[in-house]
Amino acid sequence: MTTLYIRHPAKASVDSAAGNAALCQFAVVGSGGALLQQGAAALGSLTDLIGSARRVVLLLAASDVTLLRVTVPPLSPARLKAALPGIVEDQILGEPADCVLAATPATGEGVRTVAVVQRAWLEVLAKALLAQGARSICALPAQLCLPLQPGCVAGAISAGESGLELTLRLAQYEGFGLTVAPQPGPALQTLRALASDTPLTVYVAASELANYQALAAGLSGITLEAEHWAHWVAAARTAAPDLMRSLGAAGERARDWRRWRWPLRLALLTLLVNIAGVNIEWLRLRRDAASVRLSMLQTFKAAYPKETVILDPIAQMRKNIGIVKLENGQLAPDEFTALCAALGEALARLPHQTGIASLEYRERALFFKWKPDGVDASALAQLRADLAARNLALSEPTPGTWQIRLAAGAAPGGKS
Repeated sequence: MTTLYIRHPAKASVDSAAGNAALCQFAVVGSGGALLQQGAAALGSLTDLIGSARRVVLLLAASDVTLLRVTVPPLSPARLKAALPGIVEDQILGEPADCVLAATPATGEGVRTVAVVQRAWLEVLAKALLAQGARSICALPAQLCLPLQPGCVAGAISAGESGLELTLRLAQYEGFGLTVAPQPGPALQTLRALASDTPLTVYVAASELANYQALAAGLSGITLEAEHWAHWVAAARTAAPDLMRSLGAAGERARDWRRWRWPLRLALLTLLVNIAGVNIEWLRLRRDAASVRLSMLQTFKAAYPKETVILDPIAQMRKNIGIVKLENGQLAPDEFTALCAALGEALARLPHQTGIASLEYRERALFFKWKPDGVDASALAQLRADLAARNLALSEPTPGTWQIRLAAGAAPGGKS
């Protein structure tokens, strides 16, 4: 994804341009920082670039943004936003409500820089970008997007519709701009005077570099460099504050629900189809269960016509079969007598006889404990194998207590 950087001219230049068609310098930068495209065009003709960019960074003309140095007590972000209008009220012309205020991080002893821009003007730019498909917008003061070397002051001179736009950066969060007459010599002298005795680096258009170098011959402490988008992009990545964030909802893209109309309809239709399918399957299984239960009841009533109360046909059938087998002298393999007999026969096969300390029958399983001498591992393995041959499983549910139960999968009515 790409980032589109736009250097917007001063508001005065746009107002004076015919049809508000003032040219904006722009650059398209890739995710790796490579410059993919650059040029100059009216903001209204950048629709394709704006719509395809992941993020739009708008560099507001320095003359349109006022930077104020104020002392602010320690406040949370929400409280700071609410307190800013009262803090800067005495330092701006007009009402604070007509301005967008954004503060930088505190630099020391609570001193912050507050960027002030006309709200109506910033809203016009935000709406223009959003109308052209901008996804995310960031608005930065251009004077804070100049590369700043330690112990130096950075400046820039660019041509506008109403004259030359001067941009000056004095410190990390200090700078200003103004528009002067289209005379390169006086413009250069103005920057030199505003920078005082501090070394000054001035960025000018590459085509004007030779002309400005000749004009700067009589001025001391000035270094002239050809302006390049790499300078602006590198400084803009760490610049603050973002005025668009302080603009609020006016700077956010409205969600276009019409784009989601058909996907939402398809999702709802899919949900309804799945709900209908689940309910239809549940009804079918319910009918099958009722049919199986009715068949079991009929079979039970046919076998035991005298039974009047039928709660669980399967359990009652097993119980009745067990009673019949008991009357005929047959034992179920999980009854107490059958389990004890199987255990006795298995113990008799052990090479060393051992005793049972306790014996208990519950829940159709036989629980016992060994005497203190116990059995070794080989004898225990032989006992487990002998019981498995009788479809019985030996386990130790709790330490020291052993259990014999009918093996899983074995029929309760089978032979022991």
